[in-house]
Amino acid sequence: MVSDPDLIGLFIRPLEATGVDYMITGGVASVIYGDPRFTRDVDVVMQLAAAQTASLAAAFDASAFYVPPLEVLEEEADRPEGGHFNVIHRETSLRADVYLAGDGPLVAWAFGHRLRLEVDGAEIWVAPIEYVIARKLEYFRHFGSDRHLRDVAMMLRISGEMVDWRSLHEWCARLDLEETLDRARRYSPD
Repeated sequence: MVSDPDLIGLFIRPLEATGVDYMITGGVASVIYGDPRFTRDVDVVMQLAAAQTASLAAAFDASAFYVPPLEVLEEEADRPEGGHFNVIHRETSLRADVYLAGDGPLVAWAFGHRLRLEVDGAEIWVAPIEYVIARKLEYFRHFGSDRHLRDVAMMLRISGEMVDWRSLHEWCARLDLEETLDRARRYSPD
């Protein structure tokens, strides 16, 4: 599997060196489980403790990357519902959208089921396909972009054998996404 551009090399390899628990989700995960499409960012969910923020910031060379100030990272790490920040590669403007896990049950389940996969020659943690699908369905519900339905349809077409349908249906029921899942299953991306 290969992502384009090298979001894994820019953002995930340095993250791997920190020991922070993470998983890739969003568009890059859609590409891994589905079909290639261009994306300029990588969505990362992290379990970042305030004590780990300094090592996270140090993993990205300040001359090459924008990383929020340490105080901001600590504040975001302390949010019980999960914080958010970006890491931006200065030369290319590529970015990592970092979402902190918080204490939600879906993200806790996903961390317990994440997969270690080889992508772009690196072993990385990827969110389980059921989590990626559920989040894409939520994004569709909130923002209405067919891109999310297309991503789900392609993941189901290409990696459908990986889906634990019982878990996916349980999460869709809990999140009131059953109709949206049905719509994605009927979606024709061609």
